[in-house]
Amino acid sequence: MKKQFIFLLILAITLSYFSIFSYADKELDLSAETAILIDSETGKVLYDKNSSKTMYPASTTKILTAIIALENSDLAEKVTIDQETVDSTDGNTINLVAGEVFTMEELLHAILLSSANDSAVAIAKHISGSVEEFSKLMNKEATKMGAKDSNFVNPNGLPDEKHVSSAYDLAMIAKHAMENDDFRSIVKKTKYTIKATNKTDKDRDLINSNKMLYSNEKIKVDGKDTTIKYDGILGIKTGYTKASQQCFVSSVSKSGNEYISVILNSMGTNIYSDTHKLFNYSPSDSKSVLVAKKHEFVDNISISGGNNSFVTAVLAKDVKLVSDGKSASDITRELVPKKNLKTPISKGQVVGKVNFKNGDKILGSVDVISNSKILENGSKSNGIMSYISNKWWFWALISLIVLRIIVGIRRVMYRAKMLREKSKKVRKKGQATR
Repeated sequence: MKKQFIFLLILAITLSYFSIFSYADKELDLSAETAILIDSETGKVLYDKNSSKTMYPASTTKILTAIIALENSDLAEKVTIDQETVDSTDGNTINLVAGEVFTMEELLHAILLSSANDSAVAIAKHISGSVEEFSKLMNKEATKMGAKDSNFVNPNGLPDEKHVSSAYDLAMIAKHAMENDDFRSIVKKTKYTIKATNKTDKDRDLINSNKMLYSNEKIKVDGKDTTIKYDGILGIKTGYTKASQQCFVSSVSKSGNEYISVILNSMGTNIYSDTHKLFNYSPSDSKSVLVAKKHEFVDNISISGGNNSFVTAVLAKDVKLVSDGKSASDITRELVPKKNLKTPISKGQVVGKVNFKNGDKILGSVDVISNSKILENGSKSNGIMSYISNKWWFWALISLIVLRIIVGIRRVMYRAKMLREKSKKVRKKGQATR
């Protein structure tokens, strides 16, 4: 009886083990060469097929171009098209004309809906002065977003052997982009009209190339007919060149969570079939739970050379993690201060990050920011003076004091003049008497 009990216990544990991990290890029948599915809130990888392999990203590149533009310009900014942009851009365009003036908002719709290569170049030159300088900015910003295997040499994804990315990198870039409300608003639109400009009297009607937002065209998913359209789709961006074949980065809201998928090097409508499979695979029982709130106190970070001996670090944003059945008590925090932190430090400046961990496994990370301003000089009086000097009444008082000084000087000068004149009169009267 005892042996039977032990056998049944071992069998139960074994079955439990496979029931936990069989879902995560399940292979999907994807046509794409590489693919990934992540939780949009946490960045946790839920499915992976060669996601670190370097590939040609085609027009999914424009996700990065758009978010850089949004973070470095205003939607209402005017952008003037030059002749070089018109002459040097191949592939899909909206036929820009030299001298045309657009708003940044219009050009962003052009690249994210109609995948206009000329508009991407116009944005790059407006932001950085040239495609080369903008490409440097792209690589710098992509690294900050979590990209590891990318190298961007243009803003539109036109073929170049040196222009590469990976499914993982594009997922991280898309995750960052979808945190921007303006980006989210644009990529979920099915159409948009650019009104006639100073150089043309015709409107330009743009149709989103992302058919998962609207198309009733039939595709097969796991042997079953369904429409390309998928409930809960939030956007993002398609791409195609002969070298890259079909590429697709997409986002969906499902069961209270948001997910991002990336498909690279697929064929035809398989980009949609593969994306359906990934989103069908997304675990509806794996909820993102709030484990910490924005501006929540983290710790004091020691610092020298300032008017305070430490920086009060708080969370830069809410922190949500996929629960996976874990309770909040299982999650620990690891503060990683920024290296070579120097004064002055402005309020809201990033001063490090917090890793949220379960054991040795990092579940997610978030920036921590300074909750106050730290001056470079250690004197507290400087802090008081800095505070006072920002007040209107301080400068009114200073102006009054200066005015009083000027009036006082003029009075002294006037009295001195009067004394000199009186002295002259006395001397003249004395001379006349003699």
